[in-house]
Amino acid sequence: MASPGLVIFFLSCAMFQAFLVSSSNYGGLFPELYQFSCPQANEIVMSVLEEAIAEDPRMAASFLRLHFHDCFVQGCDAAILLDKNSAFKSEKEAGPNKNPLRGFEVIDEIKAKLEQVCPHTVSCADTLALAARDSVVLEGTP
Repeated sequence: MASPGLVIFFLSCAMFQAFLVSSSNYGGLFPELYQFSCPQANEIVMSVLEEAIAEDPRMAASFLRLHFHDCFVQGCDAAILLDKNSAFKSEKEAGPNKNPLRGFEVIDEIKAKLEQVCPHTVSCADTLALAARDSVVLEGTP
């Protein structure tokens, strides 16, 4: 008889394999998604970030903070990027976010360039996540 640990291991592997099959068959997300759907995405994000960080080295931390504030409330949905209108007050205008957050114009520039090359492909939430991730990479590069 197999040990309980071995049974759990095989069940976990089977469940993970079922998840991979179901997500790949139904358009699920995976880390390399934009390598296939918008191969230029990383290059676009990096080029805009390099320019912004060269002008203001503190901007790298600003993108990380912007992403954190977006994800903090109700998940990473890019709601932090929305401007207020008559229908709702935006997260951008909320007390903790109003003054300390910056970098919105750089995210807008990245998104505009992504839309030129790959229309309706890279979400606003992913644009913000890519900017945060890549700013950390750039910050760690000598």
